[in-house]
Amino acid sequence: MTGPKAAVEWLASVAPDPEACRWEWERSPRGVTLLPAGRAWDVLILPAGLGYPTLDVLTRVLDRPGPVLVDFGDARMGFFVPAGTATRWLGTGVRTAGHGTWIVVPYPGRSTGGVRWLVAPDGSGTLTDPALLELAMHEAAAGLARDGDRRR
Repeated sequence: MTGPKAAVEWLASVAPDPEACRWEWERSPRGVTLLPAGRAWDVLILPAGLGYPTLDVLTRVLDRPGPVLVDFGDARMGFFVPAGTATRWLGTGVRTAGHGTWIVVPYPGRSTGGVRWLVAPDGSGTLTDPALLELAMHEAAAGLARDGDRRR
């Protein structure tokens, strides 16, 4: 089963009390909840200047990358990757959310006016492979460097 309802179930499954999480999330006027990272997924947080080109690369090579969030001011993007990735990640300028951290997550399929999904979860558990994400980041960074050289 996939779709917004399955995505809600998948996301809420990591909450300490999934039923209470769903109840509050569905009734929250902001349409967001805090969920713990490090259980079913970690999040790699990139500056949007690198994140958007990275997502462009990923969508050229994958039918569907894992879920991707963007923050309130379009300054940072969060790529959902397998749990445990945050403890092994060594990328400069990339923040991580793994075990022991919590992230703001919007309700799938609803507009929140703040943090929002660029690639919403579909409930299948699809995550972005961190090695592929790293390669996409390198390609995106190389493209940004080429574009910067052309403007000089």
